[in-house]
Amino acid sequence: MKRFALAVIGCALASSALAAPKPCEELKAEIEAKIQAQGVTSYTLEIVTNDEVHDQNMVVGTCENGTKKIIYQKNDR
Repeated sequence: MKRFALAVIGCALASSALAAPKPCEELKAEIEAKIQAQGVTSYTLEIVTNDEVHDQNMVVGTCENGTKKIIYQKNDR
């Protein structure tokens, strides 16, 4: 029983660490790497406040405890 309780506590602590908010620049860099891996060359990623989001379909990430969003726009050539 003690091992089970210890396992439950360990899992709870691990999940709270995973849910820690990411800084916007770090998240933007991760998203940028994924986009570039897909071969997209002409795009814009921008960090904006929640109030500045006009189209929720452009949002690709949320950072700083949900106070800011990262929006993606593909640039036409």
